[in-house]
Amino acid sequence: MIPGEMIGIRIDQTLTQDATGTLVMLELEAMGLRRAQTEISVQYVDHNLIQADHKNADDHLFLQSSCERYGIWYSRPGNGVSHPVHMQYFGKPGKTLLGSDSHTPAAGSLGMLAIGAGGLDVAMAIAGHPFYLTMPKIWGVKLTGKLPDWVSAKDIILEMLRRHTVKGGVGHIIEYYGPGLKELSAMDRHVIANMGTELGATSTVFPSDEEVRRFLRDHERGEDWIELVPDADATYDRSDEIDLSTLEPLIAKPNSPDAVVPVRELAGMPVYQSYIGSSANPGYRDFAIVAQMMKGRRVPGNVSLDINPTSRQLLEELVQEGEISHLLHAGGRLHQAGCNGCIGMGQAPATGKVSLRTVPRNFPGRSGTIDDQVYLCSPETAAASALTGVITDPRELGIPYPKVKMPKKRILNKDMLVPPLSVEEAMRVELMKGPNIQELPPMDRLPDRLEMPILLKVGDNISTDEIMPAGARVLPYRSNIPKISEYVFENIDPTYDRRALERTPPGSHTILAGDNYGQGSSREHAAIAPRYLGLRMVIAKSFARIHRMNLVNFGILPVIFGDPMLYDSLELNDVVVMENAREQLAGSVNDRTLVLQVPKKKLKFTVTHNLFPRMIEVILAGGLTNWTRDNAPIENSPAPR
Repeated sequence: MIPGEMIGIRIDQTLTQDATGTLVMLELEAMGLRRAQTEISVQYVDHNLIQADHKNADDHLFLQSSCERYGIWYSRPGNGVSHPVHMQYFGKPGKTLLGSDSHTPAAGSLGMLAIGAGGLDVAMAIAGHPFYLTMPKIWGVKLTGKLPDWVSAKDIILEMLRRHTVKGGVGHIIEYYGPGLKELSAMDRHVIANMGTELGATSTVFPSDEEVRRFLRDHERGEDWIELVPDADATYDRSDEIDLSTLEPLIAKPNSPDAVVPVRELAGMPVYQSYIGSSANPGYRDFAIVAQMMKGRRVPGNVSLDINPTSRQLLEELVQEGEISHLLHAGGRLHQAGCNGCIGMGQAPATGKVSLRTVPRNFPGRSGTIDDQVYLCSPETAAASALTGVITDPRELGIPYPKVKMPKKRILNKDMLVPPLSVEEAMRVELMKGPNIQELPPMDRLPDRLEMPILLKVGDNISTDEIMPAGARVLPYRSNIPKISEYVFENIDPTYDRRALERTPPGSHTILAGDNYGQGSSREHAAIAPRYLGLRMVIAKSFARIHRMNLVNFGILPVIFGDPMLYDSLELNDVVVMENAREQLAGSVNDRTLVLQVPKKKLKFTVTHNLFPRMIEVILAGGLTNWTRDNAPIENSPAPR
């Protein structure tokens, strides 16, 4: 395990959600899988809950029948967001978890090694194959001190983003340790591990200590606990330290999670919406403290207080303890347990109005409103601002800091979790495919010569939300690649898909990008849809980890400018040519350089790549599905249960 080299790790558990899981199930079908080979695989329905027509409802039935067919747990619509529910019922210290959701590292709060990946990588793991990744460096972050009143876990991760930016964690696993951990519950740690993804980190890990033991015991899973703590003399590739007692309420301005400033600097700005919930703040405390702040008070008539419970268990506990009544009486709008507005599924803010949210991301347009003004903050800051109608440092609210009492007994409602069928029963299941569910398009192998006009040129930190929009209008087509491809880059250049399809004859094209291309969500639609339109190469200054792997998995060549100044020299519609493409790529294992040219400008230049031999083989094959069919037949013996 040498940092920077490729490794393959065994995957014990997988997590899929419905925005990405439909492709995973179609991929399992294409592989001819008989039975999941993992210890536990779970399919959640948490993103696409709005049933405005048949498409989402049909996909839910397809996912449930697929789970029955392949031996996978199924979490029904309304049961909650994948990450907290998985933590409550399936997470185990010391296990590996691969999820087709970029916030899968949230399970690191339990001492798991949890990593987000594209759906095809997760499908391979379900089929029993290792997960391949670049061995990360380990970044130790020591926590000391005690959080002041009105400062909570969200402010810790916002402080990390303030210090290190959305690129600061690239190539690292972040491990938190130190005496300050005693101040953080398992769900507090979930907040930090979840948003470690926004730092670009491969994963985030907390020790499995007495707090984790308490969490598992409360959920009647005490037998799953093992102790996992760092050695006293442990060293790290990189180190940082946060004295919790020095922190203050923080807030991330539009449109990036690292645009962090103290809340006091924005005090007085009018607020249209305060949004409580999402996988980034999913714990009982995150809602109960807002309820206590609202007790006996009302939000102004011009403020929308949106309450998005993260799990059915949480919702039942809030009802049981009387906290929901405080939220409703104060004017809160209660929504079903799920991702909802975090992924642009409802609760979109009004044009040009400020929305304070406890969600993990505020990329442009992600909320469902094109020119959104989304600020990321803690539940305390969101609640204080809802009560005053302007951005408010909760320390200035003038009320005592509420002391939240946890429920004496947790409500463990497992009725919404459907267990796998037996092998015999599973073999009789037919997949239920509605009219919107289409087979995956075939992918051709890398040709010997690439002649690629530059159809798009974008800047730094382009997110997968900007490549492939989410929201209620687009995501229902997640199982229909030709249709969803119409929306690729819609918010950057709405002509991109038409220009790609109208090429005569249809052929390859390329895209130019700045640093950190493809940050954010793990959705592989941001790779497979452009590939369907003819994208064969992205030339960037640097790539985000998950999207880079998704490009490889669908046969798109991710390369890096040898000279960053070339980014300025190349223009839209310049035709980039790669002669002897297959021979060049196959021969670049050692020096990792490729030669490209722009004949019209008489320009010849080199690009580099950080691809390992297996990744090169995948691109030559035209994608991971082709490579698997040729090189890695699927094991179909039933996995042990």
